[in-house]
Amino acid sequence: MQGERTIVTLSEHACFGGVQGFYRHQSEETGTPMKFGVFVPPQARTAPVPVLFYLAGLTCSEETFAIKAGAQRHAAEHGLMLVTPDTSPRDTGVDGADAAWDFGTAAGFYLDATEAPWRTNWRMGSYVTRELRRLVLAHFPAREDRVGLFGHSMGGHGALTLALNNPGLYQSVSAFAPIAAPMQCPWGVKAFTGYLGDDRAAWARHDATELVKAGARVPPLLIDQGLADKFLAEQLHPHLFEAACAAAGQPLTLRRHEGYDHGYYFIATFMADHLAHHAKHLSVG
Repeated sequence: MQGERTIVTLSEHACFGGVQGFYRHQSEETGTPMKFGVFVPPQARTAPVPVLFYLAGLTCSEETFAIKAGAQRHAAEHGLMLVTPDTSPRDTGVDGADAAWDFGTAAGFYLDATEAPWRTNWRMGSYVTRELRRLVLAHFPAREDRVGLFGHSMGGHGALTLALNNPGLYQSVSAFAPIAAPMQCPWGVKAFTGYLGDDRAAWARHDATELVKAGARVPPLLIDQGLADKFLAEQLHPHLFEAACAAAGQPLTLRRHEGYDHGYYFIATFMADHLAHHAKHLSVG
C-alpha cells in the first residue's frame, strides 16, 4: 500500500471471500508502533464500503476480536469492513506500565491521558478517532460517510464515550457488556485517577452515563449484557446508563441474557445482531 504514512503488512488471509489482514504503523499520537487488524469484505473489490471500528477490552489486542468473535462471516454478508486497533501502546518503557492487568499496557481506556508519565503515549482517544480513522480511510476502500463504532467491556466504554464526545463522527454505535458508569466502579476509578488525576469533572467527560446526563447524544444504541457476567454488579452498571438514557430520551435497546458471561462465547452469540444493527444504520445490507 502506498500513501503519506507507511503501513507494514504483517499478514493477510483469505476469509469469507474477503481478506483479514494485520498491519503495523508508527503512530504520531502514541509515539510508538501500533498494530491493527482490518477485514476487507468481498464487496470492496468494486466500490468503497462502510467501515466498523471495534474496540476490545482489558488484556486484549488487535487480534482478539478477529480470532474469537466470528464476525467476518456476517461482515461479508453485509459488506462491512471491520477495523480492530490494539488496546494501548506497548513497549513504551514507562515505569509501571506492565504492573497491573487493568491499567497501563492493554488497558488504555480509549482516552487521552493528562497525567505523567502516561500523557506522552497513552492517547488512545485521539488515536482511534483521528489517526487510525484517517489511516484506514487513506489506505483501504472504506466510506468516510459511513463509519460505525462498537466494542466490549473497556472497549464498550470506549465506543459509547468516543461516540458521545464526537457527535456526527459515527453513524452507528453498539456495545457488549460495556463499563457504562466508570466513575462508579473500581476499574474506572483506578484508570481515571491514574490517567486523568483527581479532577472528577475531567472524569465525567469519559463516563457514558454522565455524558448522556449532560446532553450528549448518539444514534440509537444496541447493548447486550449477560446476566451470568461476573463483572456485572461491581464494574459494569448498565442499569445506571439505562436510567440516564430513559431520562434524557436517548434511544437505547438494552438486552439482558440469562446464562451468558463476559467472554467471547457471549459476544459471538449475538454478533450477527450487532452487525445487522450497524448495517441498518449505515444503510447497507
